[in-house]
Amino acid sequence: MTCLIIKSGSADAMQEWKSLFAQYAPDLRVAGWNDPDIHPQEVDFALVWEPDPGRLAQMTNLRAIISSGAGVDHITADPSWPRHVPLVRMGTDDATVQMGDYVTWAAFSLLRPTREWFLRQQRHEWHNDGQSARTSTQTCVGVMGLGNLGTHVARRLAQAGFAVRGWSRGPKDVAGVECFHGAGQRQEFLARTDILVSLLPATDETRGMINRDLLSCLRAPAGLISVGRGTQVVEEDVLSCLDRGILSGAVMDVFAVEPLPVTSPLWAHPRVIVTSHVAAEASRAARARYTADVIASVMKGHPLKLLYLPERGY
Repeated sequence: MTCLIIKSGSADAMQEWKSLFAQYAPDLRVAGWNDPDIHPQEVDFALVWEPDPGRLAQMTNLRAIISSGAGVDHITADPSWPRHVPLVRMGTDDATVQMGDYVTWAAFSLLRPTREWFLRQQRHEWHNDGQSARTSTQTCVGVMGLGNLGTHVARRLAQAGFAVRGWSRGPKDVAGVECFHGAGQRQEFLARTDILVSLLPATDETRGMINRDLLSCLRAPAGLISVGRGTQVVEEDVLSCLDRGILSGAVMDVFAVEPLPVTSPLWAHPRVIVTSHVAAEASRAARARYTADVIASVMKGHPLKLLYLPERGY
């Protein structure tokens, strides 16, 4: 019997996983990560989040590794992970929709002094400065990273009335989105961007990419929405750009260190909205359905979507 081993969620989650896979893949043998009855060579598939270093390499008959989240750096950080085994990123429909909803909400929040309104409410302060607000149709949102999530986000923003442009490593064609690619077109992409969305994959190339120099190329005062990977954004530079007027506000969901330390000045900054890595959170049911589909594709010899390519880094 085909065997799937799972490391995702607490030990208490295992019963729910087994119940879900009994529904979506009833012929599958499902085991917990530390199940003493499972020999590593019996494992055909692994659904994991932050697997113990060295464990995947012991599973010599693996046919695919499925990340329990959108990123795979928690797997590839293990020097011994088996590179010959297909590594598939999580890509559930509901998480994709959630990300589109979150970024659209964040973009609208940055059109107005939303964070300041919240602070005034806490102070019971009635204040109307009488200033007219910028509208979505007057605002250009630039999405950095046009993968599965980024493409959906760009389309969702366009549907909401924003002018949208996108930037990616290689050429992309997204209906309703002005697309740019490569280092040679990045400056042109940034120059007319009013709100920047960071949805880049986690690679050595993107580490620290959202820094003071890049933010200074935006059409100031600009907004920032950080929903990709926390390692891509230099938080000190974000604070500096806010204080210097390069940025008018930021909505941040991912951070270099998580949970965000209580001492971080981002928590209290009057123009920063902080959320706790909640932009897109797929349910276990959705992840189980997706994993069952991946396993079925492998068993039938069909091509896999959202496949990690080591030479590309994502």
